[in-house]
Amino acid sequence: MFKKFEDLTFADHYMFEKVLHENQDICQELLERLLKIKIDHITYPEIEKTISPYYESKGVRLDVYVKDSDKIFDIELQNALDDNIPLRTRFYQSMLDCDNLLKGQDYSELPTSFVIFICKFDPFHLGLPIYTFQNRCDENYDLVLSDKSIKKIFNATSFKIEKDLEISAFLQYICNQKPVDDFTEKLSSIVEKIKKHEVNKKEYQSMNLHDRDNFRRGLKEGIEQGISQGIQQGISQGSQQKAIETAKNLLTMSLTVENIAKATGLSVEDINALTK
Repeated sequence: MFKKFEDLTFADHYMFEKVLHENQDICQELLERLLKIKIDHITYPEIEKTISPYYESKGVRLDVYVKDSDKIFDIELQNALDDNIPLRTRFYQSMLDCDNLLKGQDYSELPTSFVIFICKFDPFHLGLPIYTFQNRCDENYDLVLSDKSIKKIFNATSFKIEKDLEISAFLQYICNQKPVDDFTEKLSSIVEKIKKHEVNKKEYQSMNLHDRDNFRRGLKEGIEQGISQGIQQGISQGSQQKAIETAKNLLTMSLTVENIAKATGLSVEDINALTK
């Protein structure tokens, strides 16, 4: 379920965050390459910063959260297909705003914000290497809302960009981990240096143990909830499709057919049919 530490690449979450958190110059250069802007400096790069403005509200854990004098940046690495990326960008943006406007401050003090997703798949299936979103007027597309909110989603599978070799090289590196220019050579070198330190290996293993504990706890709760829901209300056609998708995901985790059946409410026969 978890990669060996020795097999990690820059495109794995632990290494991605480690490199950008501990190398501010690299983080700044990456942002300048991706956004085509000049950044005067960066401060407080944080690994997985958690923002939760209210006790009962849903919080968000950011991969890499960086600021300069008048801009804020959230950089997210997305390896698995996720249809919720558009809604996640909306929510992350709102959390950034809450974190950067103190009580009593004027709205004009909000900094320009960038929510950046680096994906190893094409989230919109249009073949574009870069998808940039800003709020515009439907009635007059030339009118931009100017709310200083920008969302950029990079599709690493379309890394062949003749007009921008810097971004092309980086996206190609995300895809196959083969450095093709000076910047990706530096990334690759830093990754190898991180792997040489035993303390980093122990840190990675400790994180995996924590994630395994959370997974087992969630699985147990899911099984109990699945049994309860199955007994009380059965499975409707709509929920059955969701149960099938959940079962397919659980099958990739080498769980027993019996546990998957309990967790999803499907029969053992249904689960066995999915394996064929």
